[in-house]
Amino acid sequence: MRQVLSGLIDLAARPQQRPQEGPQGQTLNRQLYNELRGAILNGALAPGRRLPSSRELARQLELSRNTVSGVIDQLAMEGYLQVAQGRRPVVAAARPALLRGKPAASGASRAPPLSHWAKRLQKAHWPAVDEGPPRPFQPGLGDAREFPHELWARCLRRAARMAPRRGTQAVNSPPLQAALLKYLVEHRGVRAEARQVIVVPSAQAAIELIARVVLNANDLAWLESPGYSGAAAALEAAGARIVGVPLDASGITIGDRSERPRLIFVTPSHQYPTGRLMPVSRRHELLAFAERAGAIIVEDDYDSEFHYEGRPVAALQGLDESGGVFYVGTFSKSTFADIRLGYVVVPEAYVEIFERAQRHSGQLAALPVQDALAEFIDDGHFAAHIRKMTRLYGERRDRLAHVLKAAAGDFLSVAPPSGGMQLLAYLPRHLDDRDVACRLQHAGITVRSLSHHFTGRIADRGLFLGFAAWNDVEIDTGADMMREALRRLLR
Repeated sequence: MRQVLSGLIDLAARPQQRPQEGPQGQTLNRQLYNELRGAILNGALAPGRRLPSSRELARQLELSRNTVSGVIDQLAMEGYLQVAQGRRPVVAAARPALLRGKPAASGASRAPPLSHWAKRLQKAHWPAVDEGPPRPFQPGLGDAREFPHELWARCLRRAARMAPRRGTQAVNSPPLQAALLKYLVEHRGVRAEARQVIVVPSAQAAIELIARVVLNANDLAWLESPGYSGAAAALEAAGARIVGVPLDASGITIGDRSERPRLIFVTPSHQYPTGRLMPVSRRHELLAFAERAGAIIVEDDYDSEFHYEGRPVAALQGLDESGGVFYVGTFSKSTFADIRLGYVVVPEAYVEIFERAQRHSGQLAALPVQDALAEFIDDGHFAAHIRKMTRLYGERRDRLAHVLKAAAGDFLSVAPPSGGMQLLAYLPRHLDDRDVACRLQHAGITVRSLSHHFTGRIADRGLFLGFAAWNDVEIDTGADMMREALRRLLR
């Protein structure tokens, strides 16, 4: 095609070969369009330059006249050429402003403008992003291999066929709101009406939506420390001043604090990442404090479906009498990661504004997927899957705790949780858990460091390991790899 350009610039020169199909299967007219446009942009075809007629250009390039005419018409429509009846095309005097000038040399482009929050996010380690295929012992993952994909596919197909008949512009699927509320009332002790269930693409989206609705810039927000770093990201994006509140054996500590936060984020049923359970006395203390302070509470119940010792404790939301608790949950852990659905049960007074905020912020979940999930729950498949996975994950928790103690008990103090999908292995205080996590990453093992989850003073060092997604062979192999990596580190 370089010969084509020569023919365009100097009509006396004949192209030596006919253009062939271009890169990635480009058609001839697309190839000709790209070459002509490029020649105009880089100045090889200067403003005011006349091109051959479409007939002459087609003859020179050995293309059909329709192909050449179509390219010229497209370039004229985009402002690169000027055409008039009976006259040859002319390169426009002014090239399009956005494309004017030569491309910047590789690596010479200016730094993109970023907000203060984006710059902090660029430097921070929250929320953790794991690239590439999952590896033991990445936290937060369920075992998608054990999910009943055929049952789920049938629900999706039926929901897709019913979509044209739905006849509604609803954002939240009423069947899913009803099915989910029934499950939450029975299994988590939630008290609400179906319309209070707001369905969003993820639990993270729910936290962001809450922050947008209730926080103003500079409002004080409390976060458990250590705690969920994704919540810190959402609250910082809303302009909140975040204070990390330390934990004791019962969870977040209230004591005689004089601050008056606008929002308190907690994970009372299975504290993230320590796994501690907030007893009912601390729950009542927290609710009473929040009511006195005029604060709202965000209760993240991220993986409470999986409980291995006795019955799970009912949600904090079910104890609330003042209408100040937002209950957040997700399906990506209880089902499998590709079902990108989360939800928030909002207090009655917030329903209307949340529906409006949901639409305006674009936090929308596809209705056919919502309807499919409603059927999956109503037909008992969801509850059956939870029962199966609770047994399986409990066995994997015990196995990982056992093999870690056998393989690396000299370096790690393991604390098996009563529920959830991950456990903490504490390190000696003189070791930097961030450095250990980085070295394990290079050795083929994905873990997260406990210190990344603190806001303010770091009180403990440890590794956060997921056990739910890995079978016995993968757990045993991963533990052996950890032992070897830790021994090399501590030599």
